Amino acid sequence: MEVENEGSEKLLMDRIVVVNQMQCIELLSSKLRDKSTGYKDYMIYADRLTTILAEEALSRVPSVVPKQITTPCGIYMGLNDCKDKPLCVVSIIRSGDILLEAVRKLEPGIRVGKILIQRDEEDADKKPIFFYKKLPADISQCYVLLVDPMLATGGSAICAIETLIAEGVKVENIMFVNLFSCAEGLIQIQRKFPEINVVTLSVDDTLNEDKFLVPGLGDFGDRYYGTNH
Repeated sequence: MEVENEGSEKLLMDRIVVVNQMQCIELLSSKLRDKSTGYKDYMIYADRLTTILAEEALSRVPSVVPKQITTPCGIYMGLNDCKDKPLCVVSIIRSGDILLEAVRKLEPGIRVGKILIQRDEEDADKKPIFFYKKLPADISQCYVLLVDPMLATGGSAICAIETLIAEGVKVENIMFVNLFSCAEGLIQIQRKFPEINVVTLSVDDTLNEDKFLVPGLGDFGDRYYGTNH
């Protein structure tokens, strides 16, 4: 499957999973997109939606394999997590921490890493600036869930992926997990890292002049933490 952006470049969907088939996802996403949703309700809806996304991401790690299950009434061909490779969840601070906590609640004891990257708001292209990382010593042996709710230009995600690769993580052992994305950012990631897997809930239409998603929802972290004054 292919998706085109406003230019001529196409987004290949072979390694990108868009989880938008459930009506509960559409409902919760609509609540987050609505500019009239207040701080408290926004936090509640965001936590519910990130839990759904975290469940989906954890079900798609390579250690989840087909398995024949014996039920009380017969045989069922299902799935099983054989846990043959340690998992690590790495957040792009600050909004990524929201999704990180959703993963940790579902997978207690999972290794945790943090990367601080911020957009240069003075730059027209909002280029990313790397500030800080704190990662497990054995992260090169892990399958890594890199989490950040929003993907716009792709700059921060690419910077974080490069940071993980510099620590010895193989590209094929990284899954980028996010709530809202756009074709432009996904194409940038795919162009540089064609082997990476992506799980997202939505691919928005485009970016505005401030490099925010359209229709989007504004600044996810500011609305979640109540700092959008």
